Amino acid sequence: GLVNAYGIPVRPTTSHGAKRSASDRRSLAPAGARPTTSRGGGRGESSFGLAPREKTPPSNLHDKIRVCVRKRPLSTKEKDRGDKDIVVATGARSLSVMEPKVKVDLTKYIEESRFVFDEVFSENATNTQVYERTAKPLVEYIFGGGNATCFAYGQTGSGKTYTMLDAHNGLYIQAADDLFTMAARPENSHLKVHVSFYEIYLTNLFDLLANRAKLNAREDANQNVCIQGLREVLVQSSDDLLSVFEYGNNCRSTGSTGANSDSSRSHAILQISLRDNTSQRGSVVRGKLSFIDLAGNERGADRGDRADKQTMMEGAEINKSLLALKECIRALDLNKKHQPFRQSKLTQ
Repeated sequence: GLVNAYGIPVRPTTSHGAKRSASDRRSLAPAGARPTTSRGGGRGESSFGLAPREKTPPSNLHDKIRVCVRKRPLSTKEKDRGDKDIVVATGARSLSVMEPKVKVDLTKYIEESRFVFDEVFSENATNTQVYERTAKPLVEYIFGGGNATCFAYGQTGSGKTYTMLDAHNGLYIQAADDLFTMAARPENSHLKVHVSFYEIYLTNLFDLLANRAKLNAREDANQNVCIQGLREVLVQSSDDLLSVFEYGNNCRSTGSTGANSDSSRSHAILQISLRDNTSQRGSVVRGKLSFIDLAGNERGADRGDRADKQTMMEGAEINKSLLALKECIRALDLNKKHQPFRQSKLTQ
């Protein structure tokens, strides 16, 4: 018979979520919902017993809010410790967490928790594959006059910066290629591409394109938040954008924690704006795409035993801002009239 990584016999499980409605399946995402669980497993690609791959319809690339998950491979440190891979991508929109458990009578078994998202990418997925299903539709959207945001959220060391801001194949550089291709079309000849790059460290804003000059967020008469003094740079090609990014990225705040030797200690926001300079009102923003590399949420144990006061303050402020972000996303999803954006500089 089949056995799992612990040598325990396993039996095939039946799929519990195949007949759920679309709204029910979305509720399995870990936004306050409890996942369905089952014990045992079936034949699959992991060393653990794995439930059969569920067939779920593809998600709508033009939904207002989309939640996509990318699984990373085990790190070298985790492999050296002998850690086992317990997360398995079971479909284009689903994944399972195969958690080893022990019963009261010391019998070992595997508890499977299943989750469904808008997109799930396995550890073998490339940045290009991630881009095609996440950020590419946003590039097309901003040319229609929209504002869009793509941000990476996850624990410290989970690969957010690699996915979002990798200098060779990050989502922002792939978006830039498509953006300049669309900007070269005759119907978009009146639009110019401008870039700004700043970070939020603790409760302060710093312009990464102006030697970390301190910035202030202000509200205008219409309660729109503006960043006073933020430098915008005109770029005319992907190479220009890459040069601007590399200059600003060298100024970003990083540090070492128990989970990551090169951990981002700030939220980095790269904004690409389409400006119309032919308008009678002067330079007018016609569309804006923001790439946000969030600092990793972390527990106290993730910082290590030697964490100093500054590292602990950074971790507390990071978690506070991510909590405020969660509340804003929840309000958007529920179509609430009020957005609680004043709780943090990140959401402002």
